This record gives sequence, C-alpha cells and structure tokens, in this order.
Amino acid sequence: MNAYLFRAALICEDCCVKAKKEICLSEGCDPENESSWDSDDYPKGPYSDGGGEADCPQHCDHCQIFLENPLTADGYDYVINAIVELIDGALTDWRNENAGNTSALESWFRFYNLKVTQ
Repeated sequence: MNAYLFRAALICEDCCVKAKKEICLSEGCDPENESSWDSDDYPKGPYSDGGGEADCPQHCDHCQIFLENPLTADGYDYVINAIVELIDGALTDWRNENAGNTSALESWFRFYNLKVTQ
C-alpha cells in the first residue's frame, strides 16, 4: 500500500486525497515538483510499501488503517512480542480498554504471515 508524508506523519492514499482537496498549494509551488513545497503544507509521495521498512507496523495517522510496511528484524520482534503478550493474557486489561488495537494485532499477524508454535 502506498503511503504519503504529511505534517510529520504517514497517511494512506484515501486520507491524502482528502487532505489535498482541503489544501491549496501556495503560489509558486508546482504539483509536479515536490521540492517546491514542504510536507508540513501539502502531502508528499507516494512512497511504496507503506512508507518502507520500519521497526514497527505503520498505520495512517488520520484513519489508523494498517499501511502494510515491511519490518526490520527488530520490527518482527516487536510484533511477535505484542502477540505473545496478548496470547499469554498479559494484555487482558489493555484489550478491554482498547479493543480496536487487538484488530491491529490480528492484521499484523496475517500480513506478516506469522505462525504460532508451541
């Protein structure tokens, strides 16, 4: 999935389209030349693979959709540890307060094709 850089955050394509409709480029800015504007003022991108390899799964800063980025070795450790904590019940209270986050863990588990072994 493509990601865009906007106001120091990654956003998805749908949110980028919405942001571009709400914002006009300043005079002198060329939409075909990203070096003519700052990402604080107008989205830049697209950047493939959810913004690229990172130490954790990336989500759109506006709508929270998972951007399906590749992970570093530390990133895989992060995801595996989060899932193990959930399975072990260490996040029981956390799950009840933030039920939406368990769906993020499920998305990561499926996307990164992780396997549970005993």
